Amino acid sequence: MADSPPVALEVRGLTKRFPGVLANDHINIKLLKGQVLGLLGENGAGKSTLMNLIYGLYAPDEGEILVNGQVITVKNANDAIAAGIGMVHQHFQLVPILSVTDNIMLGNESLSIGGFLNRRAARQRIVDISKQYGLEVDPDALIQDLPVGVQQRVEIIKALYRKCDILILDEPSAVLTPQETEGLFEIMRTLLSRGVSIIFISHKLKEVLEICDQITVLRLGKVAGEADPKTSTEESLASMMVGRSVLLEVDKGESTLGEEVLSIKDLCVRDDRKLLAVNHLSLEVRGGEILGVAGVQGNGQTELVEAITGLRTVESGHIIIQYKDLTHANPREVTEAGVAHVPEDRQKNGMVATFPIKDNLVLQSYYIGPYSAGILANEKAKDEHARELVKKYDVRTPSIYTNIGNLSGGNQQKVIIAREFSRDNRLLVAAQPTRGLDVGSIEFIHKQIVSMRDSGMAVLLISTELDEIFSLSDRIAVMYAGKIIETLPIEDATRETVGLLMAGVKREKTEKVATHD
Repeated sequence: MADSPPVALEVRGLTKRFPGVLANDHINIKLLKGQVLGLLGENGAGKSTLMNLIYGLYAPDEGEILVNGQVITVKNANDAIAAGIGMVHQHFQLVPILSVTDNIMLGNESLSIGGFLNRRAARQRIVDISKQYGLEVDPDALIQDLPVGVQQRVEIIKALYRKCDILILDEPSAVLTPQETEGLFEIMRTLLSRGVSIIFISHKLKEVLEICDQITVLRLGKVAGEADPKTSTEESLASMMVGRSVLLEVDKGESTLGEEVLSIKDLCVRDDRKLLAVNHLSLEVRGGEILGVAGVQGNGQTELVEAITGLRTVESGHIIIQYKDLTHANPREVTEAGVAHVPEDRQKNGMVATFPIKDNLVLQSYYIGPYSAGILANEKAKDEHARELVKKYDVRTPSIYTNIGNLSGGNQQKVIIAREFSRDNRLLVAAQPTRGLDVGSIEFIHKQIVSMRDSGMAVLLISTELDEIFSLSDRIAVMYAGKIIETLPIEDATRETVGLLMAGVKREKTEKVATHD
């Protein structure tokens, strides 16, 4: 039997307390050299806290961290980098207006004789790293002009530029398309072949089973167990994470169609670069149905949602909601028309990070009763409302008075879901509603979406997750280059057909391809 690889990183008894919360409770994990350790857990299970301890963003209350068998002291991120630890955060730490080269060398600047920045040397080193690890990126491009998948490569190059051989990837595929995720896995395999060891944090169980060599599961701040991906299933991992069996398939019956709730006619919308992102698009959603919009990220879905919800100016066309023209309405007018919105970018459009949870739960209704009494706020009513929703939606927080910005990404999403789902609405516009959520939360939210459909609400679901689109939708509209190129009843849709449509291959061509094969 071959000897096991040496241990690259080990944590022993790592413990971290916050007021009212034991976030990490004497955690022990081992990462072997040249392997991928998958780290699973519900939102609030302690994954991000643990990684922030390892990377020096938090100081542990107890325990120790070892790299290559030696105990290290990690007081800040510089100490972690010096020990060979790099981290790619779920929300990228990049400056949009700077170039790739400037972002990568920021904080680790190359200086020439005389103390001037040596961009040429830095640029060449970035090119060398890109070639060595298969991380294709233009060193002169501005970050704001790069798609999300390429921005992630920049973050990985930034870690390798600092000579890390232990890489933490926190929800690396949360904002990636399936094609970009496959590209990420190829990059990870190249990194492993070069001796890099990786901690892979994800809620996507299929990905964890595919890419990881070993799996550790956290629950309620403790290690709940370890698993071998070769002998584990999605069901067994979900059960270990949540502490109960989880229904991974959505249970929904036939839809009962009502009247038309949303009608979009010949809509044109421009993006931030003034390019036509939504190109003469038309669609309809009726009460009692879920219309899923499938498409590779960047084909106008974001601009479509922003136009519907009053966040982006419409150039031409019409948006009709409940037979009322809301083409040029502002967000409050759209909300008051009975529209719930779960935004794609929760931090930008879904919350106020410096406000407590209780106030984020009434962002659309703080000015009306029972939360407003004339010029004064009814704090008691807001408190009661918040406590009810935090309990119902299982938001993991020390208090309703905690700033939402201090919650994990998944719990931030739960607050937004709770706020939007608890109002009396006729249309739900849900963009990536389960992004960054654990399997238990996904199960709950999917049930809520189906329940809303069954109550007669119209649901427009925009998701890059084909599993989610197929599980929830009654019809699937495929969006490509700003247009709906075809809409299929769920019973006529296959992954192969939808996948080809997402690539811009029209239906008649897909039928020929199927016949030829």
